[in-house]
This record gives sequence, structure tokens and C-alpha cells, in this order.
Amino acid sequence: MGKRELEEKVTGIKGIGEKTAKLFSKCGVETIGELLNYYPRAYDAFKAPVHAADCREGEINACKLTIVGSITKRKVRNLSIIAFEAADETGSIKMAYFNAPYLASSLKSGTTHIFRGTVRKKGSFFTMDQPKMYDQSEYAALMGTLQPRYPLVKGLSNNTVTKSIVQAFKNVGKIEEFIPDNILKRLDLISISDAYIGIHFPKNAVDLEAARRRLAYNEFLLFVIKLRLLKSTSEEIKNAFPMIEVAEAKRLLETLPYSLTNAQKNALSDILSDLSSEHVMNRLIQGDVGSGKTIIAMLALLTACGNGYQGALMAPTEVLAAQHYEGFMEIINKYKLSTLKPVLLTGALSAKDKKEAQRKISEGEANCIIGTNALIQEKVNYKNLALVITDEQHRFGVRQREALAGKGLNTHVLAMSATPIPRTLAIILYGDLHISVIDELPGGRLPIKNCVVGTNYRPTAYKFIKEQVEAGRQAYVICPMIEEGEIDGVSNVTDYTQMLREVLPPSIQVDMLHGKMKPAEKDTIMEAFARKDIDVLVSTTVIEVGINVPNATVMMIENAERFGLSQLHQLRGRVGRGKHQSYCIFINTQEGEEAKKRLDIMNKSNDGFKIAEEDLKQRGPGDLFGVRQSGELNFRVGDIYHDADLVKEAAMDADRILNEDPDLSSIQYRVLKEALDTKSANFVDFATL
Repeated sequence: MGKRELEEKVTGIKGIGEKTAKLFSKCGVETIGELLNYYPRAYDAFKAPVHAADCREGEINACKLTIVGSITKRKVRNLSIIAFEAADETGSIKMAYFNAPYLASSLKSGTTHIFRGTVRKKGSFFTMDQPKMYDQSEYAALMGTLQPRYPLVKGLSNNTVTKSIVQAFKNVGKIEEFIPDNILKRLDLISISDAYIGIHFPKNAVDLEAARRRLAYNEFLLFVIKLRLLKSTSEEIKNAFPMIEVAEAKRLLETLPYSLTNAQKNALSDILSDLSSEHVMNRLIQGDVGSGKTIIAMLALLTACGNGYQGALMAPTEVLAAQHYEGFMEIINKYKLSTLKPVLLTGALSAKDKKEAQRKISEGEANCIIGTNALIQEKVNYKNLALVITDEQHRFGVRQREALAGKGLNTHVLAMSATPIPRTLAIILYGDLHISVIDELPGGRLPIKNCVVGTNYRPTAYKFIKEQVEAGRQAYVICPMIEEGEIDGVSNVTDYTQMLREVLPPSIQVDMLHGKMKPAEKDTIMEAFARKDIDVLVSTTVIEVGINVPNATVMMIENAERFGLSQLHQLRGRVGRGKHQSYCIFINTQEGEEAKKRLDIMNKSNDGFKIAEEDLKQRGPGDLFGVRQSGELNFRVGDIYHDADLVKEAAMDADRILNEDPDLSSIQYRVLKEALDTKSANFVDFATL
């Protein structure tokens, strides 16, 4: 399969008509290449059946059971329910099926089946709702296999996706290789064809890991080559906006009620040195949560504006942009800064206010522009933009950063990130940027108190949250999933919110936030939480970036063992931002020693860089085996911690390839160049990096 076959429409696959193609399109799949790159989100592992007494609560279990007693059928409103009991020599499980009249003929007392589903405990009984039922030979054929489970939209079934991918493999045959043989042999990587088959239909966990590792290497190699090519097209540009230190910035530093940490001073010194040098600044400030990056950004903007230029700060969410603007205005008014003339520009502004903000920017009346990606829209024209700052670098990346920088002529670029990636990896992954690290926390901050607990601690945690809210504080509760069923045995936002509303007093306002909400809805919820209109916010990891609420003192993370350590640290960073003592409660739902050992690192340390190093050593295989890791570069299967060795190998290989053939024009690298240029063959979305 070459470039042409990859770009053929999915309608060319047997079984995919216009209706199914539209459903695939909603998933971002329009070509055969995109279909092959539509990886499973999880796998169903069909394990040997266990006895009823050995079932693990909250997990998927398969049991060989005999239906005992009578089978009852009843109707509750529009819901028909079939209920019965099934047992073996060790115990029994109560079964229930909803709106499944077709099962009535196959369910008979005295018959034996394999029942597979999530086991819950209600009182003294185990229950299974909607278990899948197999005859013994049927289940024996599935035992030991890994069945793919794909991300779905309404109307698109897992079976349809599976059949379509099987047919796609028949259509394309062997996939053309683009990694040189010597690299594949050196790193013991399987072929691209075997990797695609192995990621969709692995025979076992070993096959799956081999496929994942090969595809991860593809992602890293393509990313690093792309990054190197971008860098080579914008070699160090002459500084068109040379700047000197300004008096108002010095005065602000002298009058602030605190002194900068040594790490902050070093970062500021790097920035001032860049701004006055012969070449344009292209720098990343990497600082832990709460390390004081924002004041450094403000001082950089103050320097640009004091030299007669404009500066822009782009934040990932409207709420965070508004908070930055309000924070700047507070400091400007408190310390009587006359140099900075800020304006806020976000998509939420009315047409009239947006037009007025755009006028101020184009005429130079506003010299400090704070906003979201509204800053890079076509209608926004700057008078003399000299400095652009992106807050939370990994949320924007190369293209958006370049789009903002492109609003001026050879502007200085400063990116900021709170993701504590170890320096060795940061140099590779942010290869187009010089790096400054802020690895100290400002004095006077109370360290967050941590505890790792089991599920039996939940009632105590709810009581503690109630006490904190009654004392005037607020709390976050993080759940990995939005709705039940995405991953069995994992807490979900929807049900958890309802449960907390019942557990906590009516006076406590509980609301929820998740990534499937519309942007305006998310912003409304976050603004309400920032205003203290919401006491407890139940959220997915969407909260990880984008809100600053100093009054929030409790962070409770459900299914904590399913997250990477660095992501847990990012989530924990939402609290501990004010003067009150803050707490983080990690709920571990697994009994194993490994999960306990990993989470104990969070219990003992608040240092993001130390945690990142531990994550580098301990991180599991990532997205395909649990909750999606966010907060790092958005690779599909590669995990920069678990696959750190591959990141380094890919970087060395990219440099060797480009040294040998800088524009990839030789026959040897034809397919590699096509992979870089073909949307469906790109294993990572460069627009997000």
C-alpha cells in the first residue's frame, strides 16, 4: 500500500455505504489510511472463568454458572426487566437484563452458560447487569484473546468498525515500509504491516506491545524530523526588536511584597539576554505548577511594551485568559504601572467589544494583548507585535505558536509549560526552543498534604470535603470517565455527580465538567466555580489546565492508579494556590502492590521534576491499557515516559537521516517523505504539537 491507496475514501471498502461513511467522518475517519490509524481505545481480555465466590467487585468477571429457580419478567414504565439467579458450587449471582425480550427463549432454568460482565455488590449479594452470555465452546475460542474496543459515536457499533478494518486490510494488502531495514533490525521493531495488524487484532499482550512499540517509534521519528525541518527553515533570525531593561520593570521587582526565587531570576535573566541579543528569542520556560511563571511573563511583556512594542499572551482557555487579564490589571492598578495598556480578546466577547479590542490592537492603543486563539484570527492586526507568549505550551504547539508569531515580523517567542518533562526529553521534544527551568517554589507556600487511600476511605473523604466547604473552601473530584461503560470498573463524572449530590447536604452546590461539553458550557461552569457559585466540581482531566481558584483546597482523585504520575501532579496543582492549607486525596481502587508503590511516590513528594523522573522509570504502556494520559505531547500511542528510549533513538535516527539527505529527495527516503506529507500516514497531529 502506497500513498495513493492510503488516501482512497472509505466508501471503497466493502460494507461501507454513505450512511456509515458519515458516521466514520464524525470520528475523523474519511480515508483508508485514517481508518487503519483509528486505533482501539482499549482491549477486552477474555480470561478463564472464575468461581462465583472468587469474583472481584467492580471488575469484569467470567463465570460458568447454572440458572437456578424461576426466571421473572416485569415491566417498570417503559423498561422490561428479565431477572434470575445463576450459581455454581461456591455461590450465586443475581442477573438482570433490560429491554432484551429476545433472550427469553434462550434462558431456561437448569441450563449452564458462561456469563461475563461487571460484578457489583448489593448488600450481601453479587449482581451482574446485562452480562454477555456464551456457550462453553464459544467462550473457549475467545479465551486468552484480546478483542479491540474502539471509540464510537451514536449509530456506529464496535462490530462495524472491526469488520471495516478487516476489509481494509484485504483491500490494501502489504503496507509499504518507510523505516530503513537497518533501523528496524537495530531496535528489534516489527514491520509496519505487522504493526497495524497487531494493534487492531493482537493475538496476545506480547504481540500488542510489539505493535504499539513500532507505531510509537513511527510517531517519534516523524515528529522529530518534522520539528528539525521546521527549525531548519527558520534558522536563527536577526533580532528586529532589540530591547533594553526598562525602569518600570525594575521598580515593580523592587516593590513586590516578595523576592523572586533564584530559578525565577535565572529565567528572567535568560529572557532579557535573548531580547537584547543579535537573534530572535525562541525560548521555553518550563516550571512546575505554582512556580511563578506568570510574573516572569508579565515582566517580559512589561519590557517589550516599555521599549515601545506590543506583546501578546495566549492562554489555552477563555477562563484562564480572563484570569490573566484580571491579574495583570490588579498589579497595574496596585503598583501604578503606566507602561502596560492591556486588552482582553476572546471568542466570548460580543461583536461590538471584539471590534473595539481589534481597533485598539491595530492602532497601538493597546500594547499588551491577552486572549485565547482568537489572537491569531485573520481580522486581528497588530501595529508592532514584538513578543508572543504561549501559556501551557503543550496545548498549542508549533503551528499555533507560529501563527501567532506570524502576526508580527520576526517576533520573539516565549513558551511556558507546567508539564515537568525531564530535561533530556525536553531538549528533544522541544527541539526548536532554548529551555529555562524554574524548579523552585516561591517562599510562603504551604506544601500540599497528600494521602493515598483505598475505597473504604470514601465516606471519610466526603465528610472532610463537607467540613472544608462549610469552612468556606471548595473542592475538586476527578473521575477518569464521563459516562458509565467507557471502561468497566472506572468511576464516571455523570454518576459520581449525582451520588455526591445525594451524599452531601443540599446546601453544598455540586456540578460537573467534562470534555464533551461545548466550550461555552465549560467556560460557564469554570467561571461559576471561580466565583464560588459551585462548591464541589466533579470533573474529568479537562480541569488539568485552564482554571486558577486559590480558594479550592481539596483535590480528590478517583481511580488514581490509572493515571500517570506526572498527570496526577498536574491535577494536584489545581489546589495549593492560596493561603489556606490544601489537601490531595488519591483513591486507589486496586489491591496490588505495584499500584500502591507508584502512588506512594505522590504521597511523599510535591516536586514535579522528581515525579517526572519517577514517571520516566515507572510509567506503564499508556493510553491503550488504561485512562488516556494528557498533559504531554499528544501522541496517539507513544508515551514519552514509558518510551523514553525510543524518543532518544528516534531523535538520533532523525538527525542521521537528515544529515544524509536534508530534503529527503533520494529514492531511499521517498516513502518516508510521503509519510510526512500524507495526512492519513501522520501518526501524530502536528497541528496540536
